[in-house]
Amino acid sequence: MDNKTPIEPPPDAAEALALAVPAIPHHTARNLRIGAIVAIPIGGIALAVLSVVGHPVAGLLVMLGLALGALNTHLTQRAVVQYAKGGELVAKKQFMVSALTRIGLITVLGIGPVLLLRPDGLGVICGLAVFQVIMLIVASMPLIKEYRRA
Repeated sequence: MDNKTPIEPPPDAAEALALAVPAIPHHTARNLRIGAIVAIPIGGIALAVLSVVGHPVAGLLVMLGLALGALNTHLTQRAVVQYAKGGELVAKKQFMVSALTRIGLITVLGIGPVLLLRPDGLGVICGLAVFQVIMLIVASMPLIKEYRRA
């Protein structure tokens, strides 16, 4: 071929994803990262304790609940950033659909094991609840530190 114009390679998948998904603010992402770091040993302890008392499946499901809590938090943060950057009526509808879809999915994934794996299935609900408490504590820490300084 005589055409000497360089052919641009297709965009890297990670690069395309970074452009498509708005960045979550650093302090918000930091809260999720700290919450996940705290949740990992809690899940490990739950698995060990529940295995010793004869319910290893419940321990695994607690870990699943913690992971679902982290996933839900991440997806919520991403949806809020997308909504805040869009700010239009269409963005509001997309935000509501996204929220309802996410809540529905987490509900099905949380209640499914409860119904199918009695009594161990309650581990998923416990894991979700524990992760929410972890996130509440992590998100409250800057406020608590601020009031202690005053």
